[in-house]
Amino acid sequence: MQIIKSDINLDFVGKRKLAALFSAVLILVGLASLVVQGGPNYGIDFAGGTLVQVKFTQATDAGKIKAALDDLNLGAIVVQRFGDDPNEFLVRVQESSGKGEKALSRLISADLEKNYGKDQVDLRRVEMVGPQVGKDLRQKGLLAIFYAMLGILAYVTWRFEFRFAVGAIVALVHDVLITLGAFSISGREIDLPIIAAFLAIIGYSLNDTIIVYDRIRENFGKHQKSGFLVVINRSINETLSRTILTSGTTLLVVLALFIFGGGVIHNFAFALLIGILVGTYSSIFVASPVLIFWDEYRKGRRPAAATSRSAS
Repeated sequence: MQIIKSDINLDFVGKRKLAALFSAVLILVGLASLVVQGGPNYGIDFAGGTLVQVKFTQATDAGKIKAALDDLNLGAIVVQRFGDDPNEFLVRVQESSGKGEKALSRLISADLEKNYGKDQVDLRRVEMVGPQVGKDLRQKGLLAIFYAMLGILAYVTWRFEFRFAVGAIVALVHDVLITLGAFSISGREIDLPIIAAFLAIIGYSLNDTIIVYDRIRENFGKHQKSGFLVVINRSINETLSRTILTSGTTLLVVLALFIFGGGVIHNFAFALLIGILVGTYSSIFVASPVLIFWDEYRKGRRPAAATSRSAS
């Protein structure tokens, strides 16, 4: 099935510098947001502490809930709405004061019922992670992403060439940084499911990039005399229909998860939504243009080297 004519010839290569500027702006905005906020907003999985999901039968707000829990001396408390129900909240406590999960849940439940009335509060979930465990999970999550990148570098180098591998890695780092920036700007938390989402984004984006690279290698053997820029632009255009179909159908599924999946997987679906959009963009405007920048750099060095040898 083709939704775009096979002989289409959009000038993607000609827009590579504009695309590079656009990507740089997105990444810098995301990094600036991270700096302003003092780093990523880690969830309980990575920061440690206790998370309590609670639902009220009456209307309330975050300020009243925090005030009700102040006398427990649990340290810093963050309260925010959860999901689409205006009376359902997540309470994050950085300090658990050495209490067990069941003891802390009973303590919080009793304190809230004292303020809101008996049977007016439903504790739906309690999760507790120690600070050392959270630090360990954070390190392992970062290592998982690093090892994935390293494996991809080796695989693409083996299947194509080193310059193709560099283009793929630059595109993947680009995708992860922009997704991370989107999380920082929107104030969303980074936890274990989000690391899984980042790895899924890496896999999805790489698959799209490999399709384009395959066509570049194939066309370079057929149309080498046309020039490297023409071959790359032709390859992107020839795979455009497949890219739009694949990304479009995947986006529909992820969008359904984002809208109807509920609060538990909301951030996960958000990461995939941003990642698929950015991954599709990067396979066209980042991974392939890196090959052009690499080729132009090598051609620029050859005359310089020749001049240097003749001068000596």
